[in-house]
Amino acid sequence: MKPKADPIRRDVGRPRFWETVPLDRMTPAEWEALCDGCGKCCLNKLEDEETGEVALTRIACRLLDDSTCRCAHYPIRKQFVPECVVLTPRTLPRSAYWMPRTCAYRLLHEGKPLFDWHPLLTGDPESVHRAGISLRDRTIPEFEIPEEDWEDHIIDEPT
Repeated sequence: MKPKADPIRRDVGRPRFWETVPLDRMTPAEWEALCDGCGKCCLNKLEDEETGEVALTRIACRLLDDSTCRCAHYPIRKQFVPECVVLTPRTLPRSAYWMPRTCAYRLLHEGKPLFDWHPLLTGDPESVHRAGISLRDRTIPEFEIPEEDWEDHIIDEPT
């Protein structure tokens, strides 16, 4: 069976660039190729003010397409969601703590390797879903749940 077409361009020139190129030296295409397509960064999170602990909820940003785990308006997302974090090598150090534990950006920032299910390693964008890492068909749109009830929807991160 042929893998589904990947909406993220993975063949960006340098082979296994993530192992040799520092994050701040990657091309924009290489940077984008790091995304595994899990959708976890688009979940609303709750941070404990006392401990700094971050909890994931299954409540997703209004732009997340639950079936694809992709932002429906990625190039212009800030127009719809001004608080959306645009992850860059410059913003990563202050954002990494709330990124998913399986996220390639966070892993590489912490000096860790990618997981073996990552699409850059498998060549298949579905590998993240087959591994049970993504949130495909598991989220609730944020407009369906009042913010004061988000705590009732805390989940363990699929890892």
